[in-house]
Amino acid sequence: MDKMIRRSVIGFVLILAVLAVIYWFPQWLFCAVVALLVGLAQFEFFRMVENRKIFVYKYFGTIVGSLVPVVIFLGNGFQDIKHLEPILIMAASIFVFTLQFVRKDNAKDHLVSMSVTLFSLFYISWFFSFFVKLRLLDNGANLVAFLVIVTKGADVGAYLGGSRFGRNELMSRISPNKTKEGTLTGILLSVLLALTVGRVLTGFSFLHALIIGIVLAAIGQVGDLAESLIKRDCGVKDSGSYLYTIGGVFDLIDSLLFTAPVFYFYMKTF
Repeated sequence: MDKMIRRSVIGFVLILAVLAVIYWFPQWLFCAVVALLVGLAQFEFFRMVENRKIFVYKYFGTIVGSLVPVVIFLGNGFQDIKHLEPILIMAASIFVFTLQFVRKDNAKDHLVSMSVTLFSLFYISWFFSFFVKLRLLDNGANLVAFLVIVTKGADVGAYLGGSRFGRNELMSRISPNKTKEGTLTGILLSVLLALTVGRVLTGFSFLHALIIGIVLAAIGQVGDLAESLIKRDCGVKDSGSYLYTIGGVFDLIDSLLFTAPVFYFYMKTF
């Protein structure tokens, strides 16, 4: 019970901080916060990978990863450099190969090292940078708030439902603490939140709110399990210790990594 209370208090403080960033910060400062979160999550990821004795250029990867949301923001404001985002990713990919050429050790893990580094740039940096793309849309602040509320609502529902009703493990080999009951509770809460705040924040019809609520809830759970799979493979419990009872920044944003691009393309398409 004490752990749940502490976690609830920290969660409430985080909610206030997120709302302040979304609604009070100008777009450039919002982008800076996204870049900071990307950098921290990226660095946590590289430290976990090092537990597997895989060589990675963690400082290079962290810096490049942090630059992705920045160039997305700059590309939106300056049409002359609107293609800076793919240029950065292309340049980083080439440079990762170049770095392998100058390694002095007689390594036999070049392919693994390059793959992990480039994977992190897409999985963490590029996916989370869709928050910047969303924020730059019309009604962007409300869209970001809707995405965070619905996605993290599934996390909260899964935690509370699993703690109260959890009996059957969901995928014990990946995350032994997750239950089928908790997952179902999380999805139901996420859909309820989408229907409740959807019209207020986004003007969505009932059908659109229902569809996107189900999609975000399901995709968010996949994102959460994806990070659990990585942590299990690297032999760690949490990605970091910045956030008491929650873990690291990577633990905090894991479910959002998949829902951000999905929601962005949903908005651009429908």
